[in-house]
Amino acid sequence: MRHNRFFPLTVVLILVLMLGAIPATAQDDLELAILILNWLPYGEHVPFYYGLEQGYYAEEGINLIVQPGGGSGRTIQAVGSGQGDFGYADTPAVIRGIGEGIPVRSIGVLLQRNPSAVQFFCDEGIETPQDLRGRSIAVTPGDAVYQTLPAFLTANGLTVDDVELVNVDPAGKIAALIEGRADTLIGFAHDQAPTIEKLSGQEVCMLRYPDFGVDFLSSGLLTHTDTITNKPELVAAFLRATIRSWEEAAANPEEAAAVMSEQVLEAPAEDVLLHQWQLATEFLHSEATEGWPPGINAGEDWQATLDILAEYAGLANPGAPSDYWDGSFAPEFEPEMGGEVPATEAAE
Repeated sequence: MRHNRFFPLTVVLILVLMLGAIPATAQDDLELAILILNWLPYGEHVPFYYGLEQGYYAEEGINLIVQPGGGSGRTIQAVGSGQGDFGYADTPAVIRGIGEGIPVRSIGVLLQRNPSAVQFFCDEGIETPQDLRGRSIAVTPGDAVYQTLPAFLTANGLTVDDVELVNVDPAGKIAALIEGRADTLIGFAHDQAPTIEKLSGQEVCMLRYPDFGVDFLSSGLLTHTDTITNKPELVAAFLRATIRSWEEAAANPEEAAAVMSEQVLEAPAEDVLLHQWQLATEFLHSEATEGWPPGINAGEDWQATLDILAEYAGLANPGAPSDYWDGSFAPEFEPEMGGEVPATEAAE
């Protein structure tokens, strides 16, 4: 019932919000664009709803509709088949999709460090990846963190045969952990943990992939290659509005979380949204992009991501960053502290 009710409620609420805030004549002048998320809305998505409420997309001439997703893979396929103008998905999944021939490109990654993590109650006595040997892990086959789990295990001297995988649907991961049907789960560090702690009253610990040798670009924006070719102004405007939305949401987390809580009735509770969003902001920059606006990437981070996936995740013939990413839409900016701006274009 949760899934069936969510989509119409969200769309109606967003449309009512925008129609109430923008005169009808102005509304007619905006270009309709659909953004498909990687998942059902939670704290990581706070900035999109905040930007809508603040009118940042409308100021760029965009009537943006946000739709929930069913996993990064489905989002990429949907954008590639023209069901949405933009998508928000995990970068390794984007790379894999492009390798399979889906005509999309990344236009900017927002979570520039890997938030994937093995999560568990702190009293489990797990301190290193080696402690996972013989343990059970709740997983959802096909989702972003499942696809990169082998890379995490391989980088730490383990294989999937060293652990017991408990296959559950996405909504079942948290229940599997709380009910003791799995010792751990894999997910994004800023996603499940706040909800688990609220529901169980127990402290959650985790093994974050970046802390154990597996760091790469994560969730970001993508669009169809035809949109890049035929509507470059729309792509640039959407990216500008999104960067502004994420900057302002990071600067005003309580206000931004409250806005999303009001707009999306079936999102997590407001305090969970806030906690999730605050945790997500820890992943907005890599060492190369510290002090930059969110969503603007460095070519070296793309190359490092390809290298990691080739070494640990079986990515064959990875090619160059430009095969997956178009950095030409990034707006110009002055770096903080007077630092030099490395190349934001994908190297050929």
